Parts: sequence; C-alpha cells; structure tokens
Amino acid sequence: MSQHLLLPLAILAISPIPGAFQDSALSPTQKEPEDLDCGRPEPSARIMGGSDSQPGTWPWQVSLHQGGGHICGGSLIAPSWVLSAAHCFVTNGTLEPAAEWSVVLGVHSQDGPLDGAHVRAVAAILVPDNYSGVESGADVALLRLASPARLGPTVRPVCLPRASHRFAHGTACWATGWGDVQEADPLPLPWVLQEVELRVLGEAACQCLYSRPGPFNLTFQLLPGMLCAGYPEGRRDTCQGDSGGPLVCKEGGRWFQAGITSFGFGCGRRNRPGVFTAVAPYEAWIREQVLGSEPGPAFPTQSPELQSGLPEPTDENCTIALPECGKAPRPGAWPWEAQVLVPGSRPCYGALVSESWVLAPASCFPGRISSDLPPRDLDNWRVMLPSRPRAERVARLVPHENASWDDASNLALLQLRAPVNLSVAPRPVCLPHPEHYFLPGSRCRLARWGHTEPVPGAGSLLEAELLGVWWCHCLYGRQGESVPPPGEPPLAICPAYQEEEEVAGRCWNYSHWSLLCREEGTWFLAGIRDLPSDCLRPRAFYPLQTHGPWISHVTRGAYLEDQLAWDWGPEGEETETQTCPPHTEHGACGLRPEPALTGGLWPWLAEVHVAGERVCTGILVAPGWVLAATHCILRLGSTTVPYIEVYLGRAGASPLPQSHQVSRLVISIRLPRHLGLRPPLALLELSSRVEPSPSALPICLHPGGTPLGASCWVLGWKDPQDRVPVAAAVSILTPRLCHCLYQGILPPGTLCVLYAEGQEDRCEVTSAPPLLCQTEEGSWVLVGMAIRGSRDLFAAIGPEETWISQTVGEAHFLHPSGFPHWLPEGGDLCPPDMARASGSPRAALFLLLLTLLIQG
Repeated sequence: MSQHLLLPLAILAISPIPGAFQDSALSPTQKEPEDLDCGRPEPSARIMGGSDSQPGTWPWQVSLHQGGGHICGGSLIAPSWVLSAAHCFVTNGTLEPAAEWSVVLGVHSQDGPLDGAHVRAVAAILVPDNYSGVESGADVALLRLASPARLGPTVRPVCLPRASHRFAHGTACWATGWGDVQEADPLPLPWVLQEVELRVLGEAACQCLYSRPGPFNLTFQLLPGMLCAGYPEGRRDTCQGDSGGPLVCKEGGRWFQAGITSFGFGCGRRNRPGVFTAVAPYEAWIREQVLGSEPGPAFPTQSPELQSGLPEPTDENCTIALPECGKAPRPGAWPWEAQVLVPGSRPCYGALVSESWVLAPASCFPGRISSDLPPRDLDNWRVMLPSRPRAERVARLVPHENASWDDASNLALLQLRAPVNLSVAPRPVCLPHPEHYFLPGSRCRLARWGHTEPVPGAGSLLEAELLGVWWCHCLYGRQGESVPPPGEPPLAICPAYQEEEEVAGRCWNYSHWSLLCREEGTWFLAGIRDLPSDCLRPRAFYPLQTHGPWISHVTRGAYLEDQLAWDWGPEGEETETQTCPPHTEHGACGLRPEPALTGGLWPWLAEVHVAGERVCTGILVAPGWVLAATHCILRLGSTTVPYIEVYLGRAGASPLPQSHQVSRLVISIRLPRHLGLRPPLALLELSSRVEPSPSALPICLHPGGTPLGASCWVLGWKDPQDRVPVAAAVSILTPRLCHCLYQGILPPGTLCVLYAEGQEDRCEVTSAPPLLCQTEEGSWVLVGMAIRGSRDLFAAIGPEETWISQTVGEAHFLHPSGFPHWLPEGGDLCPPDMARASGSPRAALFLLLLTLLIQG
C-alpha cells in the first residue's frame, strides 16, 4: 500500500507551549473510582472543514508532546491514564521511550497564555502485542502519567464504551484536534483546538466506499476493530496531527469515546472517510492494563433503546458520492468560465474554482501584484460568470508568490465579495491533486485563458489528446533531467492535435490557453500556457498539479478532486527512473521509448508514394525534409520529377495509440552534385513543416562512423503491401572486412552489414530500407540507406554531412564525440579469391576471419 496516501495522522509538529508547567498535586475534589464522573464538560457560555472550539467544551482532549512540540492528540480516561494511537509511539517496529513524551492537559489554544493548563510526564506507554502498523489494526495506546492530572472545569475524563456498546450508522459524533486543516496545510495561529461533526458509517457502508478504487487506484479492506466516520462527499475530516485524538458521541447527557483517530487516504477526499480505532472492542485490554489504578476509567452502561440504533444500509444501497465540480453541458460551454473586468484593461479569462474564488493568470494584472497592498481600484473590478446577470464584485487579489518571475506560477486568485450559489449555474471546475496522473490519450480541450484573442478556425480545432509523460518530457523538457514517474507532478503536460496546422492563415500566438481534460465525464483544469513563440497551437502546458496545495491553502474550499480514470497500462507501471536522450541544437530527435523493438510506431519512418506506382522507405531528418534512396525515388533514364506524397505516423493497417497520420507533398528533390548524375541519396523537400510528435519526429544524424556501443538494425517492411515495420538486427563490419568481402566493387562510403542468425529475410529490399543504430544514451541515429538490389550494402550518411547541413539547415546532427572515425587501413591483407567465396556473407566472413587469424 502506498504509504504517501495512507496517512497516519500524526505528522504536524508545532512550537513548544509557552507557560506550561509541571503540577503533581491531586485535586482535593477528585472522586473515588466508583463515583468517577465522565463525559460531562462544564456548561460554557480545525480539523479539515471544522471550526474553532470553545474553551472547556472538550475537557478530555490532551496534546502529546515530543521534543517540545505537539505530535499527536489523546484523551484523558482517568486521572493517571491517557488513551491515544499506537502509531504515534512506534517507529520502525520499536516503541519510543516514555521519557521523551509529555502530556499537556486543559489546553485550548497552543499559542498561550495557557490558563488552567498543566503538564504531566509519561511514566509508561503500552500498546497491544499484535500492533504492527495502522493498516493492520490494533492502533491503540495507553499512557500512564507520572502523576495524576488535576481535574477541574477544563480537565475531565471521557466515558469509555463497553464491548457491547453500539454506535449506529448515521450517529452524529465529534472529532477534535490541532492537526492540519487540509492536506499539508498546518493549523494557523493561534492554534485553537478544532472540532468537526462527523457521521458514523456502518461497516458495510464504509467497506462499500473503500471497495471503489480511489487515489492511486487503491482499495482497502477494513479489519475488525476499525470504525469509519465522515461523509461520502468528503470535505470534513481529521488530518495529519489529529492522530490519537478522540471521536466522541453524546448519549444520555454523557460523551462516550467511540474511536481514536488512526489514518486516512488523504484528508477529506470524496468516498474516503476517516478510519478510527473503535474503542469498544478494547474494553478488556484497557481494563487489564489499568488494573489497580485508583480511580480507573469509567465504562457506563448504554441504554437498551440506543443499542438497537439506526439500521445500517447494506452494500447494495451504498451511495457513491459523485464529483461536485467539472460538469459541463457540452464541450466548449464552460460553466466555470470567468471574465475578469479591470478598468483600463482588456477582459481577462479565468476559471471559477469554488463558491468564492476565481483562478486567473497573474499577468492579467501587471503592476498590481508586485505590492503587498491591495490594488487601489479593486472596488471597480468586476467578474462576469455564466448565467449570472449581475457582475460579481472582487474583495481580494492573491497572486502566487512566484508569479512575477516564474511562468509556471503565472497565477492569481480573486476572492468574490459574496459566494455564488453552486446549486445552479455557474459550476466550479475540478482541480488535480499533486499526485494526479492524466492518462496518455485523455481527451482534452483548449479553453480561453488570460487576455485571449478570437479563436482561429472552427471549434473542433480545439480538441486534443494527451501525450504520455515520457514523450512530453523528452520532446519539450530539458535534457539530462529525469522523467517524472506517474504519481509525481509532471514538468509539462502535452496535447497532440490530429488536425493540420494551417488555419486560413491565422496565428495562435496572440492568445493564452488553459487545458481542460476529461475523466469519466468530469473536466479538470490540467494546465496553463503563456504566449507561444510561433503560430502553432501550444505544444506544452505548465501543469496545475503543483499548485493544488497553494490554491487549497488560499481558498479553503477549492474543488480538488481525485483521479477518476485508472487504466494506467504499461507506462503507468513504470517505476524505474528514466532519463531522456540528448537533444541537438535544433531540439529532440531519435526518440522512441523502450521496449523499442516490439513493434509499433517508428516516428521517423515515412512511406514515400511515388507517382502512384511504388512505395519507398523514407526517413524524416528535419521538420520539412525526408531522406530516401535515389534509385527508389527516380527511375533510370527519367528526366521528370514524379508526383510524390509522403505519409508519417503509419504502421500498417492497425491504428496505434497516440499516432496521428501526417501527409505532405514533395515540392522538390535535392541531390548532391559532387557525386555525379546518380548519387545514392536524395533529400525530399516537403510542402510544409511537420511538427514534432510521437507520430512524426526527425531521427538523429552523426558525422562519424558507427556509434560506440550501439545496437544496429535494418528497418523496413516485411511485406510492401501492408507495410508493417519490422527491424532486423545487424552488425556493421569494419571498412577492412567490408573491403575484403567486396573487393573492387564497392563505391566510396559504402557500409557492409552482417545479419544476426535468422534475421536476413525479415525486411524486403525493393523499398530501400534504412540502417539505424541506437546509442547507449538512447538516441536513434540514421547510419545509411540501402543500395539498389542489396540487403547487405548501405550508402553511408556520415560522408554527406556537409551536403545535408547546407541543404536542410535543421538536420539533427549529434555531437561527434563517442563516434569512431575509421581511417583507411593500409596493406592488402585480403586472401586471394576470398571475396564472396562461399556465396554467403556469413560463411565468407567466417572464412575471412579464420584466414586473417592464421596470417596474424
């Protein structure tokens, strides 16, 4: 089970309590065991979703300190005994020394002054023998105080339930503590004890909720002795730092402790109620531990009419709470779209994220976010929301602390003076938690964001689907950085567009955009984008996951929602750290995720359709250029340039995930002049650029020989009709061996290959397949193109570096370091009549190597 989601609620540490003192005096009014009163606070004039309690309301609540700061909560059950959670005191299976702990009683605000509060040392900590971790149950602990507590108006014990005591489904109870008010959001000063009303959930109802996959697709099996309290819709819960504190229910004028705060999957998440240790099953254990204490805990008898309780719904009647955000009548009709009107500025588009808050780009408010003071003209600001005839007034502007210098943090929150009614339109958009993983292939839309110009073209052009994290990061991230695995906030989110880029001459670079992605019918605000640098639709968005905690902290009510779609597939199961291959000065090239040879798309492999007669293999070497073998493109004796179409993103008849077919016409053919009339290589200029994607990405080139330590392959088609790519493993021979095998018949710059066993017939040769190698860093490089009629001989790319660079300009040549430059080898050491001696390259090579060894 993922430990960063199953949260033992004992994490928050705060400052030492000023003014606390030791007092060992026993109150003269303290009662004898049989008369010990419990669960009756004196009459009196956070926790997630909770509120400040009144002093003296919960007199049994104690604060457990270690190292001078609050760590956990607990409850006073007798003058010398405190009940808490075992996980507060057990680290890596070892019980921590009692001497390190102290108990503060009668405290309300942990910021002092502490009127009536006092401290007791801990003499002993007792936990059940079968405790091994919160998820295994038995999360209960007893602390024996070194001296009895001084009872009074703010220090009184709580009643404990007997083993037969039943807290019925739906019972209203209260949890208290000084823990976080939200996930990773500590209770602010003055650290006042928080209270929240929670409903007891019966075992069947709670198990039904936990049987539905939640964060990280996890389910959880409740164990005997566990008790649930909360709400299917979430938003009210205990949180980190509340651990060990009490869940109490009032019966017959007394408060009984039903549970001990134990753990949760996050805090206040939908369909994930808090899990408590039920106290009633531990009556015998508690009595055994405190035996002989005078006075001991009180276990009043429950009235018979309460034991019947409310009927618990069966799991068939379990109601799963649905998201309260992200519902749109149709794509493009966004009920959360907010238009911020600031005097003297163009309208700025943002999104409603709660009843009272709008999220928008901070860049919409230049000059107003650099000061700690509110804008002078804030009274004149207005927000227009869908289906609201009146403009909303703005009470507060909260820019992100990094908004002025970090484009990824170009955010601001605007608080409305009056909350809007969300039972009708408008509706808030859902926001992702930091661990949210938007699945590759998720259906997304671009939406207006910031100072936005009219959208070019039809609305359908706003559709997109997400690339995988590896593709997104390696295409647009900084080389050398690790690829964030699923569950960690990505560095970018990348949409892929199926349509062509030309939109009637219009440009996209005058608009900001947000990216909305849908999961099970619910829309999430997934990313934001500043101005793109060209006329293309935005290719990478800044993810919103990293800003969820900030938005939640400021708004205390924004709709952060758990992931709803969980078909992660092989990519989602990747746990090893991955890094991206090196980029060139023109960007990424030669990217293909592992495993590379199991079929699928090769993003640089092009189908070159020549005059409707034949199909040749081509390789994308730059956004607007494809390299191919001249003999396949141009027929001998022909003087005309044929009509040629190029297709990328195709891999046979079966569609592949994340692949979009791209087609271009060839407008010119370029040949190297220095090689005569029929050079082996030709560059085909495309009618328009091809933007990088998993469907169409240039391969890398290099100026030297075969990369050191590389694995090499001939990539082609088994059948020229269906054109499913296949790769045949080969070894590239040294120039000396190649010269010996083909004495006197090879043109300069020819490479010879030797196929691995059984690989010779994998690729057909009429389409002139390429020779590729994968470097140790992971980049794929083009080494050669097949020579007419041969599956063993290839025209080398390296000698044509100058011609390719001068013609293309954006060819992706890797740095030459690490590539051997084979120098001419002197002396004719080839045995006579050895070339092609046996009719088989493999047999000939074996005989050649044997002869050279004998000669050596």
